[in-house]
Amino acid sequence: MPASSADLLSVLVEQKHLTREQADAINSESLSSGEALDKLLIRKHMVTEDDLVAARAKAMGIAFVILAGKAIAPNAVNFIPEAVARRYTLVPFSFDEKKGELSVAMLDPLDFQVIEFLEKKSAKHVLPFMGTKEDIVSAIEDVYTQNLGEDVSAALAETAPLSVKTYEAGKLGEVIREAPIAQIVSAILEQAMRLRASDVHIEPQIGDTRVRYRVDGILQERLALPRGLREAVVSRIKILADMKIDEKRIPQDGRFNFKMGDSEVDLRVSTLPTVHGEKIVMRLLKKSGGIPTLPELGLRGTALKNLEINVLRPHGIILVTGPTGSGKTTTLYAVLAKLNTSRVNIMTLEDPVEYEIAGVNQVQINPTAGLTFATGLRSFLRQDPNIILVGEIRDNETTDLAIQAALTGHLVFSTLHTNNAAGAVPRLLDLGAEPFLVASALNAVIGQRIARRVCGTCREEYDPEESVKTDIASVLGNLLQKDKPIKLYRGKGTVDGQPCGTCGGSGYLGRLGVFEVFPVTEAISKLILARTPMKTIEDQAINDGMITMKQDGYMKAIEGVTTLEEVLRVAQD
Repeated sequence: MPASSADLLSVLVEQKHLTREQADAINSESLSSGEALDKLLIRKHMVTEDDLVAARAKAMGIAFVILAGKAIAPNAVNFIPEAVARRYTLVPFSFDEKKGELSVAMLDPLDFQVIEFLEKKSAKHVLPFMGTKEDIVSAIEDVYTQNLGEDVSAALAETAPLSVKTYEAGKLGEVIREAPIAQIVSAILEQAMRLRASDVHIEPQIGDTRVRYRVDGILQERLALPRGLREAVVSRIKILADMKIDEKRIPQDGRFNFKMGDSEVDLRVSTLPTVHGEKIVMRLLKKSGGIPTLPELGLRGTALKNLEINVLRPHGIILVTGPTGSGKTTTLYAVLAKLNTSRVNIMTLEDPVEYEIAGVNQVQINPTAGLTFATGLRSFLRQDPNIILVGEIRDNETTDLAIQAALTGHLVFSTLHTNNAAGAVPRLLDLGAEPFLVASALNAVIGQRIARRVCGTCREEYDPEESVKTDIASVLGNLLQKDKPIKLYRGKGTVDGQPCGTCGGSGYLGRLGVFEVFPVTEAISKLILARTPMKTIEDQAINDGMITMKQDGYMKAIEGVTTLEEVLRVAQD
């Protein structure tokens, strides 16, 4: 029986979404105006749709489910055809084999005719859950467009004996080369390319094995592989990456190529033994698409001008700083692509070589063979280079060699793991560099982070709260246009009530850099010589005109390129 208005309001009060006074007032208004209670609550922004549906489910004594971010079992999806799911706005998300129960999220879990139809269609006992329309429609788009369900089911049918039968080590290869397993691995990689994922995580759990994709820097759980397929899928990937399939006690690394249509990716594969089995992470590196330009990365204005001036100098060191995964290597590649002509000899020493650049001599370090950043850099100086890229400065020897190379007429690029640009100076001193050498050799330092771009299809403008406007005005200072009202933007994730087809409902599409760039001026050189603290160096850089990462991010948020939440996530002090 549907929940009464009184029951619904009681639950909302109990869950502290409304006060008793608000509940009485809204009930009176609904009775006098004739407007439905739920529509009135939403129109007045007193509760969210999720809160309202959850409260209605509780009042009716029915379980409520949120599918966003939840791994949906492929074997459950196969029981209900896509046409049925779309017609009745429902999605199966879990299947209990022991009980024979199929859990289904529905708009109306009290529609017994639909439930009876589903039970006949699936030959299973249906356990109805209540969900929101937006959540269910989004889940339908996700699970039925992945096309992974059929692949997993086929593999389950073909490899069912795996859970009860033990194969000899020599015959395991025959099992993992069977079409369904290969099809699952192929489908996982195809989905990664469709989602523009940078990494794929295959993680063994107590029960199923979850598959997560890192899209625009955020992990998304998209698939749960049945436990019986775990070993075969892992072994298939290890064979593709030329690893030892019988070695499960130590980490391994490998790589292979994968092609879908005209697109090809290079996959770097890493395995790690965990308590529940081997975890696999695959990094996807595009072999096509080209290297972005500096403006495309998000560099502009003063920051871009300072960088361009310093990369055109014939010698010195330019450092890019930031945490792992902040796009430092991509920025360096963009700079090298700008400098790459037949008149200069460019050499890179990387770990590993992520993108191949025509005309550039790229070397991958191999510590086991004695080729490290330090030994490689020493050899580079005998190769008549004009420009040298060292993947990372991580020890005293590499620091000394990089500085000597810069002081002897070479332009040196490298990265450091520091939180901001000013932090590069004390870090170099910690690594044993002398202050007078750092002051002489260092040209400029770039600090950067990566933020997600707002989806252009479902972007909307909104007026932020006064406290947010005050914070923006405080951070930007003179950079803010005083005569222009402060507006911010966000991705709704929906278009005309349906999940956005461009961004998949996330509200974000692609990424861009948030930067700060300071050249080593005469004033900063004096501070380096005096071994002044990082904060003093940063203050001087700001006095010299440096725009901080947070300021750069705030300006991009006001322009509608990203959101304020993204800027605070990646560039908050």
